[in-house]
Amino acid sequence: MTDMFVSLGAWNWLIFGFILMALEVFAPGVFLFWLGLASLLVGLVSFVVHSSWQAQLLMFAVFAVAAVPVWRRLARAKTDAGASPFLNKRTEALLGREFTLEKPIIDGSGTVRIGDTVWRVAGPDTPAGTRVKVVQVDGANLTVAAT
Repeated sequence: MTDMFVSLGAWNWLIFGFILMALEVFAPGVFLFWLGLASLLVGLVSFVVHSSWQAQLLMFAVFAVAAVPVWRRLARAKTDAGASPFLNKRTEALLGREFTLEKPIIDGSGTVRIGDTVWRVAGPDTPAGTRVKVVQVDGANLTVAAT
């Protein structure tokens, strides 16, 4: 059995790396991907530098441990870049924005169209077509003032 591992050499690491990456497809979690990448790196290095199996295991351990901070940095950069500060806080994203009244504010209540949604607004009596600015948000209630 050990003769097979010695005779295959770098190919063992490449095969092992591809198996780990294939397992990542069936059990996603991004963990096996980095181990597979470490295995592929050991295989590629082993083609150039013919080292003992102990050195190859040590390289695999170093590459696998080094992959963790790389993975965290990439994951953090991805979440920071794609993060939406107003996710699940749609009304807070409207604060400070200006819109045109669809229906006049009469007795403190009117409507404004934002995108494909009609929102109820509260504020001083104002005719339809007036530009208003959202000055306060409370749940789904928007308070506006004429600009």
